[in-house]
Amino acid sequence: MKKQKLVLIGNGMAGLKTIEHLLQENASLYDITIFGSEPYTNYSRIMLSSVLQGDTTFDDITIHDWKWYEENEITLYPNETVLEINRKEQFVLTDKNRKEYYDRLIIATGSNPFILPLPGANKEGVMAFRTIDDCKKMIKTSKTYKKAAVIGGGLLGLEAARGLLNLGMEVDVIHLADQLLNNQLDQTAGIMLKEELEAQGMQFLLGKDTAEIYGDARAEGLLFKDGTSIEADLVVMAVGIKPNISLAKETGLEINRGIVVDQYLRTNDAHIFAVGECAEHNGIVYGLVKPLYEQADILAKQLTKKEGIYQGSTVYTQLKISGIDLFSVGQIKDTEQTKSIYGYDEINGTYQKVLFEQDKAVGAVLYGDTSLSGSLLDIIRKRKYVPDHQKNSLLQPVNINESYAATLPRNENICTCNSVSKSCIIEQVVSKDLQTVEDVKSCTKASSSCGGCKPVVQELLDYIHSDYFHETVQDNRFCTCTTHTEDEIVSEIQHKNLTSISMIFQELAWNNATGCSTCLPALNYYLEMIYPDNFLNNQIFYLDPKTNAILETDGSYTIIPQTYGGIIHTEDFHQISKLLRHYQLDNIYITSEQRLKIRHIPEEHLLPLCRELNMLLHSYTNYSLKSIAIPESRCDCNKQQQINLATQLEKQTEFVNLPYELTIKLFCCREEMDRHYFDLAILQTKNSWDLITQKDMHQQIMYATDTAEEMTLILLALIQYYRQSGNFQENLLQWIERAGPVHIREVLLNREFHEMLCSNLQHDQTKRKQLLGRNLQP
Repeated sequence: MKKQKLVLIGNGMAGLKTIEHLLQENASLYDITIFGSEPYTNYSRIMLSSVLQGDTTFDDITIHDWKWYEENEITLYPNETVLEINRKEQFVLTDKNRKEYYDRLIIATGSNPFILPLPGANKEGVMAFRTIDDCKKMIKTSKTYKKAAVIGGGLLGLEAARGLLNLGMEVDVIHLADQLLNNQLDQTAGIMLKEELEAQGMQFLLGKDTAEIYGDARAEGLLFKDGTSIEADLVVMAVGIKPNISLAKETGLEINRGIVVDQYLRTNDAHIFAVGECAEHNGIVYGLVKPLYEQADILAKQLTKKEGIYQGSTVYTQLKISGIDLFSVGQIKDTEQTKSIYGYDEINGTYQKVLFEQDKAVGAVLYGDTSLSGSLLDIIRKRKYVPDHQKNSLLQPVNINESYAATLPRNENICTCNSVSKSCIIEQVVSKDLQTVEDVKSCTKASSSCGGCKPVVQELLDYIHSDYFHETVQDNRFCTCTTHTEDEIVSEIQHKNLTSISMIFQELAWNNATGCSTCLPALNYYLEMIYPDNFLNNQIFYLDPKTNAILETDGSYTIIPQTYGGIIHTEDFHQISKLLRHYQLDNIYITSEQRLKIRHIPEEHLLPLCRELNMLLHSYTNYSLKSIAIPESRCDCNKQQQINLATQLEKQTEFVNLPYELTIKLFCCREEMDRHYFDLAILQTKNSWDLITQKDMHQQIMYATDTAEEMTLILLALIQYYRQSGNFQENLLQWIERAGPVHIREVLLNREFHEMLCSNLQHDQTKRKQLLGRNLQP
């Protein structure tokens, strides 16, 4: 299949993270070309302050070197700017007169630093702090000049000021507000931060409004509107950023503050997407790395036709200045609707505050000790219920074995920026005897991007090295035939276009040339899910819906008359009985799925028996949905609607495979439901239809609606989502626990998403029917 052409405008962090995820999802779909306006490969812009402060080097902040682009067959044009997008003919034109056509286009142009329109702003020695070249220029300037002024007391301004101090310059920080980080900290934490930075040698002029940058050809100082002034040889403006949307605006895309995108990061042009600091979602433009990486993940899924929607991000703040621990998230200022709990230790220089609206935490500020940042972020992001008697305990020290890192499930990510799970960190720490956060960062990339997860990584390290930790490194191999994990194998099948068992064994260096009872059925399952056109199952004999059978190990055949909703008509039952006698088939079996099974049919009798029977037959595999059961009950409810619903579900799910066998039952009486086992139950009450799961006899309502029609659509969408994201032999309840019931409900509540799932299910069913008929005729 010919690859589609994907062009990415912008070689920054958000765009390249999208490409990373896209390659992981499916590396065979696109021929990728990237244009970057800087003369470098992809690097971590947020680590520039660490370079300036002397904590790392330019080489260390390179994320993707030239070799990575070559290995992934990506064409990069550095130091080349796209000037025009022709939407009608679908090509871009650059400042080097290069024309590149696209099928899909991603705009990831990021942001531009905001330069105050001050008199003298164009003088030598006045600059922003945004790129590698800016950083190099500041380092070079520090060798000749010694007085620096940073305009802006936000995150970037303070990080730049700390770097200039480390370079030996005297630094004044000018801030229009009367408090540092006034958008991230309350007054108490702001005062504590100012005192700490002053102790490090930084000087502050708060509440100052700059009027002019004076000097001849070069900046010599700042004049303020109150008539005061300071000397400065270097002026760094760090007063904010603005989305780089000029190209999108000229192209005619919808813009506001940023390029307006929907939940799939799609613009108003179906072929063009935007991601990162230039994109605006639900009226919000994000400027921190974690939300941008979350957008990148969703956009990659969209481009590879996988499920995923972007619903916005929870933003939190962490300062990258050595020796200062600071964290804030959500709402930080008290209002009439909020109540707060505080913790203040003046001796040790720590401050903690959590804001609540009723029983939900809506914001937090931590200074001096950020060890609680992980647990507070989790509570705020997930809007967890916190009753009054538990609120104070949020700020209390916890035993290391009860800490957030210790109690987090192993499959949860510690570092969301780089998708590093708790399990991955445990395995690396245990197997390689890692001792520090830096060790973990080197081995796993955890905390190497925004650094927000560093306190949780430290907490997990403390737990692993404590007497409470007794876990061992699990053997995550798919089976004894390979060293790969299940996820790695599925990824390799997709990326290397492995379409058969033999190709998998050869490409992935299988230890056992014939496979084993563990890997063979699983590999067959994944091959069919990924490449449905290659489906083949020699166990099923299929000519048409009225002539098909299961081939048994003894060479005989089994047929199962199709009885939708467990209903068999009298004339059909009479015909079955007649043929059993005629072909001398002694027994008919009644299965637990309310079906009749006719076994031990000799090959020579199969075709004539099917023709004379003239009934639809049920063709299934071990992991297909065999039936929707309606158990007998002692109540006298009218079950016709249930029969109709069961019939529709069975018709729309027959022939499709599942990760594991699935038991679905319909009830009109809750008391009767409590007597049965099921994976999913549909309970018809007087006013609603409820979709219910059950684990250890504990029942949970997943969805409720007032119509059988909507319940049918919801259940079909749920089954398809399970098919597409469940692991082989992972039962429904295990999958729900792994995916999260809240997430699954959000998927089902999204009409566009569940309609897409139903469409995918119908496509898979149609394709499987076609392949059965085409490939399995005798």
